[in-house]
Amino acid sequence: MATETDLSRAAWQTSSYSGNGGNCVEVARNLPGVVAVRDSKNPEAGTLVFSPAEWNVLLGSIRQSQFS
Repeated sequence: MATETDLSRAAWQTSSYSGNGGNCVEVARNLPGVVAVRDSKNPEAGTLVFSPAEWNVLLGSIRQSQFS
């Protein structure tokens, strides 16, 4: 049975690299045991939730350009 993560206390942040164009994602890393990600233009559209380990693998893959 899947459970929903309580995001009511999420402290959303955008990257300093995102600029002012509005085309970025927001990340909340202050929640216990999860990292949440959402679209800054449409935050009500849904949220992806990762474990910290999954988030680190994703960031490592991006840094190694595995998604280009």
